[in-house]
Amino acid sequence: MLRLCTGRFRANGLSHHQLTRNLYFTKLSLSPRNFSQLKANTVEKATETFASAVRPTIRNQVLFFLLGSTSLFLYSAWTTNIETASVLKTLQNQSSVWQVQSISNVDLRRFQQMELVKDLRSTYKYLNTQATEIPQLIRPYLNAAYVALLQPYADASEGRRLCWKICMLNTGIWLMWQFQRLKPMMNRAFVHQPLSGLSFTLLSSAFSHSSAMHLVFNCLALEGFGSSSIHTLTNLAGSAATTYLRQAQDKNAPAQLESTNSYHFLAFYLSAGVFAGLVSHIASARFQYPKLIAQLSSPASRPPVTDTWSSAVAAASSTTAKSVTTASATAATIPGSLGASGAVYSCVTLVALAYPEAQVSLIFPPVTPISIQTAVLGMVTVDLLGAYRRWRFFDHWAHLGGAAFGALYYYYGPSLWSQTRAAL
Repeated sequence: MLRLCTGRFRANGLSHHQLTRNLYFTKLSLSPRNFSQLKANTVEKATETFASAVRPTIRNQVLFFLLGSTSLFLYSAWTTNIETASVLKTLQNQSSVWQVQSISNVDLRRFQQMELVKDLRSTYKYLNTQATEIPQLIRPYLNAAYVALLQPYADASEGRRLCWKICMLNTGIWLMWQFQRLKPMMNRAFVHQPLSGLSFTLLSSAFSHSSAMHLVFNCLALEGFGSSSIHTLTNLAGSAATTYLRQAQDKNAPAQLESTNSYHFLAFYLSAGVFAGLVSHIASARFQYPKLIAQLSSPASRPPVTDTWSSAVAAASSTTAKSVTTASATAATIPGSLGASGAVYSCVTLVALAYPEAQVSLIFPPVTPISIQTAVLGMVTVDLLGAYRRWRFFDHWAHLGGAAFGALYYYYGPSLWSQTRAAL
């Protein structure tokens, strides 16, 4: 409290020495009770000045999301159009049988898969030619390792390969968290602090995980709901987020040719992560921060009135203990947020709305599969309760923001994406 008071007076042109001298001469002309009341009022005014001076804003963060997401979708749609046109031209040059009217998205995806396998084989041959200096005894093991690593990559869908790359980036950032010297920088650049005033951390924090368990669960969920298929008890297969976005393009009349949906999914994923962080930021700036300031300026946190030296000493010791307890409690009131949970929630919600008959189950602990919509409804209910009760173990506001973005994108996203591609 004294630091807040001193900072306020320094802003008015008074140094700490001048403040102490003024309080000393003021005390000579006031009674002890009035002087204590004057100090309490000074602290209260200083708290109000501090609250108005450092109040977190939301304008810059909202603009960052709107401008960043719009630019990202425009660039992704433009790049998709260029790549699709390039694949069409290559396909037509290889054979005169192919005509634009007869080419479908299935043909484009098959051609892309064939080109990928061709590139992997060329890389394999190149590595064999460069491995002449390696002992003959070790070469078979290196060849087997290459095939074991790249065969699953070649067999995987385009969406799954993209999700693997995102998980590799998440893992790299997690490794940076393990170095003690990098933690100050990581806390500044890869954790979104609502009171920092920064906006780019809304994006960078979506790839940041300081806990290995947090990283593993988010990557497993992303790999499952972001790319793979979801098998139900009736052996029906519902596609995940990337497959749904691709199928939405096939439903256009006439079908809109799209050689790759990686850029579409990447724009969706990044925008979902930023939007989830933005919702958490708004909740902290407009709900949690005012409650923190109200707690600091409440009568319970004001210095007690002291009339004698004994009461002053007792009040000072109790105030010190109380301030330490209050500081430790309020420091965690507005914590920083990090993790891909908000973006993963968007994928899960999108899949739940697109394939309501799909069923899911937990890997650990193993449970009976349930409807995916029931599972999403249960998770959203828990997050609503956690946001209301202010539970701090998870960023419940970010989860709710991710679920909201996934629902909105299910209803409006695919059509806006098609319109954007058609307009470019």
